[in-house]
Amino acid sequence: MATVFSKIIKGEIPSYKIAEDENYYAFLDINPLVKGHSLVVPKKEIDYLFDLDNETLAGMMVFAKKVADAIYKAVPCKRVGVMVLGLEVPHAHIHLIPLQTEKDANFANPKLKLTEDEFIEIAQAIKTHL
Repeated sequence: MATVFSKIIKGEIPSYKIAEDENYYAFLDINPLVKGHSLVVPKKEIDYLFDLDNETLAGMMVFAKKVADAIYKAVPCKRVGVMVLGLEVPHAHIHLIPLQTEKDANFANPKLKLTEDEFIEIAQAIKTHL
């Protein structure tokens, strides 16, 4: 059964896409901790990040680095944090979270409620730096 991320990659579920290549897909988290909170996923549907083969995992991190650099330039932050949780969707993924403080990466924090226009504006700002 296809995961929600596989459906997003295929365009069956809309997303605020930031970047894509033949192996990876990056998009804004629709329940962000902070503005610019994004997800990077491999197009291979594998549940656990560390079950990815070495080449896919390494490529995913290089792809995420490009996305994180664009986030850093587009969203005011001190750093872009990387978080691997992987419990909520059975598809390997990493979170890229713009950080002012470590508290910004606390998943117990209330999620932001952004409008569609805000999501579009953030995605466009990030894309301009890729």
